[in-house]
Amino acid sequence: MSYGERPPEFLPRQGPDPRKIGDSLDSLARRLGAPAASAVGAVFTRWEEAVGSAVAAHARPVGLADGVLTVAVDDPAWATQLRFLATELVEKVAAVTGPDVVGKVEIKVVPKLG
Repeated sequence: MSYGERPPEFLPRQGPDPRKIGDSLDSLARRLGAPAASAVGAVFTRWEEAVGSAVAAHARPVGLADGVLTVAVDDPAWATQLRFLATELVEKVAAVTGPDVVGKVEIKVVPKLG
């Protein structure tokens, strides 16, 4: 490199600007017909916010595929309660994920859930 010539790290960028990985995942998910990765992640990271601490103490999301959220509960009584409240549960989850991420809830009992 001669005097007055810029080092390579200061040369103008060519090509598109870098993107956040989450944006790239969201774009890929849209192309595959799936909900945005950030919306799917919100189901798991904002679970307690969505359903409340009482439910979150006994239930947790364990899977999400094709709009079906699988929730594990620690007691059959909780399974019965959440099955009864499935429509409300979908609405509460939609409040943190946006629409069309979860359309149905399946409940399974997993003793010693923690």
